[in-house]
Amino acid sequence: MNPPITTWQRLALKALIILAIALLGFALFVLWKARLHEARAVASHPPEGQFVTVDGHRVHVVVRGDGPDLVLIHGSSGNTRDFTFALMDRLATRYRVFVVDRPGLGYTERINRTGATITQQADILSRAVAELGAAQPIVLGHSYGGAVALAWAVNFPDRLSGLVPLAAASNIWETGLSRYYWATSHPVIGPLVIPVLTAFVSDDYVEQAISAIFAPQSAPEGYGAFVGAGLTLRRDSLRANALQRKNLLGEITALYPRYGQISVPTEIVHGDDDATVPHWNHADRLATQIPGAVYTSMPGVGHMPHHVDPDGVIAAIDRVAARAGLR
Repeated sequence: MNPPITTWQRLALKALIILAIALLGFALFVLWKARLHEARAVASHPPEGQFVTVDGHRVHVVVRGDGPDLVLIHGSSGNTRDFTFALMDRLATRYRVFVVDRPGLGYTERINRTGATITQQADILSRAVAELGAAQPIVLGHSYGGAVALAWAVNFPDRLSGLVPLAAASNIWETGLSRYYWATSHPVIGPLVIPVLTAFVSDDYVEQAISAIFAPQSAPEGYGAFVGAGLTLRRDSLRANALQRKNLLGEITALYPRYGQISVPTEIVHGDDDATVPHWNHADRLATQIPGAVYTSMPGVGHMPHHVDPDGVIAAIDRVAARAGLR
């Protein structure tokens, strides 16, 4: 015969039931609020361009202008709007510009659940723009997108005519993942913390993050409202971005010994006050690794040269186009 339940056991059981109900209620509230924020982000910042389907995956591409083909690839946590804010329209006066969302970011679908590699991204993006007629474009990649552009040049040399690594992550580093990327990429912690971030990250936090990316300069007026940070804060995008960032060091470790194979005209552009992707570890080394590469160092410029000194970036693109015989 079982012993009778004591008063303390009854109280403990009631407390556990109340706690379980409270946790369930909080979880449901978080999921509701996350879905609400995602819906608002999509409504306020809809797709700017068109969709191309490659191997069953939809790729979002914005196309403007006439002239030699030019592809722009955004960095971590970004989307097409980083380039369509200002730079694209300036370039579209003399190039046919293709701005792409990388897999999992903006409106391009994820291509797997483990974090698309830079080579996989280069493959799907190159085939997407080829579907639109850009078989051998000039390719500019910013930050993480610079690593994708380098993978494009190394692995698919017949699919581009010139290369512009812009504040590009290109060489190995020793620092580990930040706590943010460690948590959001973790197989257990990530799926728990990401919905909370989607639900509760404040506008103030987003503004601080944008300010840190632009430092020591300031973001252009209206940039934060235009770029649509809420798109990156969607659960799928947070997860895809985190996994890509987690895998990046290993992918660059395998890629950088092959930079000597790059034969297209290359113009490297990097700010010498970039605290996000330090020039001394990336651009300075990359300039010695790609045969014939020309390196433009921008004094006092941080991680966003295409906003701080667009004339210098456009000049580098023009030089590549001339060297490639496109102008």
